[in-house]
Amino acid sequence: MSVTKEQQFNSSSTAIRVEPVQARSAARVNALLDAACATMHEFGYEQLTTAMVAEKAGASIGTVYRYFPDRVAVLQAVASRNLERTLEVLGQRLRSEAPTSLPGSLEVAVDALVEVFRNEPGFRSLRVGDVLDIRPVASARGGNSEIARVIRDDAEQRAGLRLDSDARVAVESAVDVIDALLGRAFLRSDRGEISLIEEAKRIAALAVTGLG
Repeated sequence: MSVTKEQQFNSSSTAIRVEPVQARSAARVNALLDAACATMHEFGYEQLTTAMVAEKAGASIGTVYRYFPDRVAVLQAVASRNLERTLEVLGQRLRSEAPTSLPGSLEVAVDALVEVFRNEPGFRSLRVGDVLDIRPVASARGGNSEIARVIRDDAEQRAGLRLDSDARVAVESAVDVIDALLGRAFLRSDRGEISLIEEAKRIAALAVTGLG
């Protein structure tokens, strides 16, 4: 069946109309998440409410509920965005610094996470969402597991390291330790306590020394 010029025009016009709407929706969602992050940076994720998000964003509560049914959905969306940004920074650093050992990879991971802690408001409170206790659990994999996966994949695919099951578990355990220590390092400091950042590097390296 042939398509008339009028049908082609209507189809193109629809696409032109829809794309700005989608862009505006994405921008609005990001603005709400930015408001949630700013609020969490000040009060912590435990205190966050949808009303606080609306007030901080200068939006109506109805606008918040249009995109998020409750505060848990807001927290999950922030955690997902945090993880996406963390993996982007981590991937860039691994490629540019090209560590050749697991201890080196974990040192790079600490530096990447410190960068995100310092640059993403609210990250110190929620991080990649592993602090949330949401049941039933939607997925067996958490944010820290995804960070560990990126480190392992880089070690195997780029650096050519061969990791056995013990090494894989050790990397994931090291990431959990890094998360806990950096959480403490940034608890009351936007720049992070240097002694705890260095301790995170030391203990993480010990966890994988001799394994890859």
